[in-house]
Amino acid sequence: MAGGLDHLVHAVRDLDAAAELYRRLGFTVGARNRHAWGTHNHLVQMPGFFVELLTVAEPEKLGSDGFSALFGTFNRLFLKDREGLSLLILESDDAAADAGRYRSAGIGASDAMHFEREGKRPDGSSVKVGFSLGFARDAKAPAIGFAVCQQHFPENFWNPAFQQHANTVSGIVAAVVVAQNPRDHEPFLSAFTGVRADSASANGISASTSRGEISVMHPAAFRGRFGTEPPDVSRGARLAAAQFRVRDRAALRAALERGGIAASSSMGATIVGPQIALGATLVFD
Repeated sequence: MAGGLDHLVHAVRDLDAAAELYRRLGFTVGARNRHAWGTHNHLVQMPGFFVELLTVAEPEKLGSDGFSALFGTFNRLFLKDREGLSLLILESDDAAADAGRYRSAGIGASDAMHFEREGKRPDGSSVKVGFSLGFARDAKAPAIGFAVCQQHFPENFWNPAFQQHANTVSGIVAAVVVAQNPRDHEPFLSAFTGVRADSASANGISASTSRGEISVMHPAAFRGRFGTEPPDVSRGARLAAAQFRVRDRAALRAALERGGIAASSSMGATIVGPQIALGATLVFD
């Protein structure tokens, strides 16, 4: 069974600007990395979870392989119409088994696929990191990519120095999906997580994983909860928000003020809306 939330992909057109935005939000942002199929990223780590800031920097490198199709081309097409959160990825200790489970459930989009790349430590030295991913597909959410990710050299990837943030974010609380009919996604969400998705209310469902929750909310419920406009769901559900845990609210406010970030407040949470956060709603609890 897949584990908790592993990472979210925040797809952007200008990767340098996105990295600078996250620094202004008070995050520690890792070095620029490159994939063989033409995507580049910066990572923002928390214990056991990260945000992947990603752009398709070299589209000429996109090929016919699985990573090109399900990751590179998927994000290229996503970015034609919008920026924002594009993929929701769960942790796995056996990506091949999870991919097989997805095929059996009728939601599989790939076998497990493996790749390695060079990573950088805080001192600039190089290390090898490796991942296996298995992709799933929700037919009612064509603008969201779903996958599991198995790390093969976790000791080279996770680093406490990258997990210290001026805004005191310490982890992920939830990934929030917006859908016109949230309950339509209950069968997929249950099969994807391996956890029964329950009706949180008349306006949404949720699945609690070992690291964070996946919530599917009606647009009106999203607007009422976070005080920001949800993404357009006329062509299917969208991955709309990342909800983070904060240790020190005063330190968060100070970091946002230093960065010149305009935030709002809703139901006790600090909200940075999609107009500022490049198509995503970022929630700090």
